Amino acid sequence: MKNPLDSRQLCAFYHVSRTGSFTQGARALNLSQSAISRAIQGLEDDVGCRLLDRLGKTVTLTLAGEQLLHCVEKIFREMNAARGSLEQLGKWGRGRLRIGASVAICQYILPGVLREFRESFPDYQIAIQPGDAHDLTEDLVAHRVDLALTLEPRSMENLDFVPVFEDELLFLVAPSHAWAVQGGVTRADIPTQNYIRFTKGSVTFDIIEEYFRRERMVLKAFMELGSMEAIKELVKLGMGVGIMAPWIATEELRQRSLVALPLGRRKLQRRWGVLHWKGKRLNLAEETFIGLCHSATQGLQLRLHAA
Repeated sequence: MKNPLDSRQLCAFYHVSRTGSFTQGARALNLSQSAISRAIQGLEDDVGCRLLDRLGKTVTLTLAGEQLLHCVEKIFREMNAARGSLEQLGKWGRGRLRIGASVAICQYILPGVLREFRESFPDYQIAIQPGDAHDLTEDLVAHRVDLALTLEPRSMENLDFVPVFEDELLFLVAPSHAWAVQGGVTRADIPTQNYIRFTKGSVTFDIIEEYFRRERMVLKAFMELGSMEAIKELVKLGMGVGIMAPWIATEELRQRSLVALPLGRRKLQRRWGVLHWKGKRLNLAEETFIGLCHSATQGLQLRLHAA
């Protein structure tokens, strides 16, 4: 691949071509006429052909010069457009925020957060990348997202984690389920139930597996789904037992179409937070986003306790 043409030489060529004069071209660039002449000569040597015909004080374009001028005008238009775009981004309140989050976070927490964020930063471009904790960590490392609202990872090399909220995983059953009727879970019954689980390989799946392994139990997976909404609907139909955080089923618990029960004497808690590059200096928009996540999740916990 050949080296690109010298931008200073192209600038000299453009102004001489547009004015038809070395003198006026030099005046437009605040350069000496000899400097302009050297720039044009260097450009012609670089491209290997004559670009300008000099007839006394008059300068005309050769066929090659006309073709090059057409390209240079296009380049300069795009460069001016780029400058304008960057100047707009440099103004207060303009920028871009790319957020990675789990599907559940995207559905139940982010809408309110983004609504308030938009009030403070109306000109920000916001992009949301849904995914599991493993995927979001990779997206952050690959610079595909700026912040990731996710479960605390076990390994955080080169990453910082800002805690936002904690939740507890519970059994969710239909009101007609025996556990709901009797108002509690019998430990001996836990391995006998059919469980509707979130997709194998997710962080939540691994957390649940480890919890019951320590309890010396193996859960019978009746079905695995990648949608919390689908899991809730099947549980409501009495097709199995779900295991999820109550903030994902706030309305169902309030309406009593689902009943939440503890997994056992030992709680299974998770910690959520915002991941970003270690040592990164967060800008005002990023700090505001994290603060809004704190507020939104605190309000969610209060509503759950009230229910």
